[in-house]
Amino acid sequence: MKAVIITRSGGPDVLEIQDRPTPEPGPGQIRVRVHASALNRADISQRRGNYPAPRGAPADISGLEYAGEVEALGPESAMWKLGDRVMGVVGGGGHAEYVCVHEREAMRVPAGMSWENAAAVPEAFLTAYDALFNRLQVGAGETVLIHAVASGVGTAALQIARAAGARVVGTSRSGAKLERAVRLGLDVAIDSSGGDWPTKIEQAIGGERVQAVVDLVGGNYLAWNLRILASRGRIVVVGLTAGPSGDFNLGLLLRKRLTIIGTVLRARPLEEKIALAREFDERAVPLFEAGRLEPVVDRVFSFEESRTAHDLMESNATFGKIVLYWK
Repeated sequence: MKAVIITRSGGPDVLEIQDRPTPEPGPGQIRVRVHASALNRADISQRRGNYPAPRGAPADISGLEYAGEVEALGPESAMWKLGDRVMGVVGGGGHAEYVCVHEREAMRVPAGMSWENAAAVPEAFLTAYDALFNRLQVGAGETVLIHAVASGVGTAALQIARAAGARVVGTSRSGAKLERAVRLGLDVAIDSSGGDWPTKIEQAIGGERVQAVVDLVGGNYLAWNLRILASRGRIVVVGLTAGPSGDFNLGLLLRKRLTIIGTVLRARPLEEKIALAREFDERAVPLFEAGRLEPVVDRVFSFEESRTAHDLMESNATFGKIVLYWK
């Protein structure tokens, strides 16, 4: 099979299309012929040598998600049949023509959805769904703040929160991206390029009116999140694009009785990934089929153009997902 290989740590120029052995599905697994995948920040970090693949995932093939058709069944696999359209997340190896996954990790592709759009669903929407419901337990009528709302996970979280009946405040350093997010359903757009976004939120909706925060930025955003949160508010930290460290006021944390939650999807045990996939398949896939959720794709490239795709992601000029497909 063909695969995008990270030949060494470095810039996009270290990526090469090479041949690798086609994997064989083990007991309870299926082999998926990958038609499309997507690019994620983790792929950039892995290419740079800063985010090694978890145990069991190929060290030199990035890719955290896939969309394709079932091409082979392993022993004792009975959940899917050959030719079924499936999608899902993997610890790595998604940027190859074939992946093998546990049959219960795979989710059905929404009816009528293209391969390119399906490839933009798993990582972003599973992460957002888990953050909002399983970590934050967001309910109707609450106000949710989403940082980096124009990112893949951000646009997914925006849509899921709106579908749950929440009011959404979103931040971005790009006014143009915020305009697009408003068209996607964002209630309150906050330009964070000037740095003082807490004051802008307080001016827009009043102080301490946010019940939950989905933080895709990290760094010094943590202290400011505590400032704008209402009493007994919750924060889930999903991304660290601004860095892994941040100072905050422990007294404020205590007085407001706040909850800070950290989460990661890639390195979870198989049992947890299966449980999330089955829940998402049952509860969220029908929302795509009903038109209430939609993947947001910025650009589509062939896998042969992976270097260009990596360059684009590092430019921070995208809105939504970058998708890769096999010609």
